[in-house]
Amino acid sequence: MNHPLLVEGITDAVGFVLGALAGYGLAQWLGLDLFSAGYDNASIGAIVLVGLGGGLGLQGARRWRADRQNTAKE
Repeated sequence: MNHPLLVEGITDAVGFVLGALAGYGLAQWLGLDLFSAGYDNASIGAIVLVGLGGGLGLQGARRWRADRQNTAKE
């Protein structure tokens, strides 16, 4: 059985999580602590990187899914 909404949800979630983890890793590499006490500049920078990574991962998953659908139609 083909459940397109389930596939969409799972790929969106995987893309978001992988992107957020990549953003977290980049923040750690840059020396920014996501979990530091308070909202200092390092914490805000890490939050921004995690959010951007999650968004980029989500967009990447959607592009990947669209490419697969276009390839299947050809």
